[in-house]
Amino acid sequence: MALLHRATLRPTKLELLAAWLPGRPWFSGPTGVEVVSRGAYRFDDPAGEVGIETILVGTADGPVHQVPLTYRAAPLDGAAGWLVGTVEHSVLGPRWVYDGCADPVYAAALAHAVLAGGGQAEQYFEVDGRREVREPAMTVVVSGAGDADVPPAGAVRRVVDGDVTVIDTDSLELVVIRRPGAGADGGAGATLSGSWAGQPTTVPLAYVKTL
Repeated sequence: MALLHRATLRPTKLELLAAWLPGRPWFSGPTGVEVVSRGAYRFDDPAGEVGIETILVGTADGPVHQVPLTYRAAPLDGAAGWLVGTVEHSVLGPRWVYDGCADPVYAAALAHAVLAGGGQAEQYFEVDGRREVREPAMTVVVSGAGDADVPPAGAVRRVVDGDVTVIDTDSLELVVIRRPGAGADGGAGATLSGSWAGQPTTVPLAYVKTL
């Protein structure tokens, strides 16, 4: 389960992404314009240290882009080139925001969600000592999964960033589709798919292959 905080972020996530996205090789859209959220889903970090959220964003008339993000309390060693930016969280303090494709915690969470069939994490707020569940912003489903014995992803060895971003780890190859719904198909392996407002049919978001 993913614990959320009723908090203010400065800059906001969308402000951060509006500045960062135009420099990505897979971004399709004009620069200097606002981006809007089309949906989002989260995975759980079992250690409770790293926030893991994938946001689907786009410009008003452009395609939807998939951006996995990780939120950390300190910089991630060796990942300076994947830093989206920093934000000030009114509850947690400064957070370093990374493109999750280079973060080993995201790779492990994606692999577990897809291969073990868990899908997205349930989100909730703590309200007066009780849990208040937040309804998901989009629907996420898993096909071809359900293996209880999921191999650990291990270290991230290589990331190839493009219209699909390939993450090679010690034991798995993970593929994140950067522009879901734009004709991209799932690959050979267990697949994470989703639908959201404006995309009523389910389309592939990512897939995982064991090595």
